[in-house]
Amino acid sequence: MLPTVDWDIPPIMTSLPRSAVVAVLGGFAGISFIYGLVRKEKDQLWSGVFFAVLAAVVANYMPESYGIRYYSLLFVFVFLGGHALLKWQITRARGPAEDANDFIIYGVLGVLVGARLGHVLFYDLDKALADPAWVLKIWTGGLASHGAVLGLITAMWLFCKRRGIPFLEGADRFAFSAALGATLVRVGNLLNSEIVGKPTDGTWGFRFPRFDDNISPAPLRHPSQIYEIALGLFVLLCLYLIDRKLGREKRPRGVMIAAFFAIYFTGRFGIEFFKEYDGISPDSPLRMGQILSLPGMLLGYYGLYWSFKNRLPAAWPTDEDDEEVDERDEDERPEDDEDDEEVDERDEDERDEDEAEKAADEPAVDPDVEGEFDKDGRLKRSRDSS
Repeated sequence: MLPTVDWDIPPIMTSLPRSAVVAVLGGFAGISFIYGLVRKEKDQLWSGVFFAVLAAVVANYMPESYGIRYYSLLFVFVFLGGHALLKWQITRARGPAEDANDFIIYGVLGVLVGARLGHVLFYDLDKALADPAWVLKIWTGGLASHGAVLGLITAMWLFCKRRGIPFLEGADRFAFSAALGATLVRVGNLLNSEIVGKPTDGTWGFRFPRFDDNISPAPLRHPSQIYEIALGLFVLLCLYLIDRKLGREKRPRGVMIAAFFAIYFTGRFGIEFFKEYDGISPDSPLRMGQILSLPGMLLGYYGLYWSFKNRLPAAWPTDEDDEEVDERDEDERPEDDEDDEEVDERDEDERDEDEAEKAADEPAVDPDVEGEFDKDGRLKRSRDSS
């Protein structure tokens, strides 16, 4: 028999005064500015701008006391764990660890902006139109995982383009980080008593009194958050096995991110059947989460087909590669110069030979008397002859 659980854990771990939050964000802004100026990194400067703007928003809109939620703490682990996995993947390919450090800025912005805008566009557009300032109040909740994925894709594309890295190569290296993030975010949903499952038959399930605060007793529901945590762990396991089976650095480019999309979004499509309804309309046969999962599923399946068909080798570009190319060009340059000199010498010899042959064929005529002969070589008649 399946168990029943009363899930009534407070989502707030502790509270901080608004001034402390502003100070922390302002500190991040200052560190980013200084780091960007010292290393002449525009990305870090823009990061400083972002944290400065966020500090200003918090100072103007956040209540006097801010509750630090477990969910927020888990986001810290998402970034730290994602960075560690990305660094592992890059350094394993002999790439510089600094690339993983630099992507953190892109990743944080991509997740926060993408997740927030995704929630606004997909689930709460009416509320955003009625109160535009609410869009900036990310501490009130409302982050969509599909939006976070789109934000991360955009962030990875910008990062790769600025550094001359193939997009699929960068996305492959990030697949493990994405799977970890998808797992930890669902732990946060469980601790927040949000994104709950639909009611069960009443003999088993989880009660979420903080979600069903107007119903007593709270109904037993599917613990869909736990289903998605299990899905995230399963995706991590599959990625590890695929990476190992394909020889790690011998794998085709694009296969890891395609596998993530195919497995994760297929699982999400199935789990949505057990979640509380959030469709476009009551008559819609599919929930919003399923509609948003379909493009990810199709992209993943096609990506696997494309990767195994083209079999581009996985390789992270490094500074050593550029140096080797320069050395090869430098080594080839003297040979090319020698070849050009040999060609010039041959051409000069051939010209001398042609001139010698031409001179041998022409009659030996003194230029002073050339005009005394006709075209047939006969001596012209002199004017003085009789």
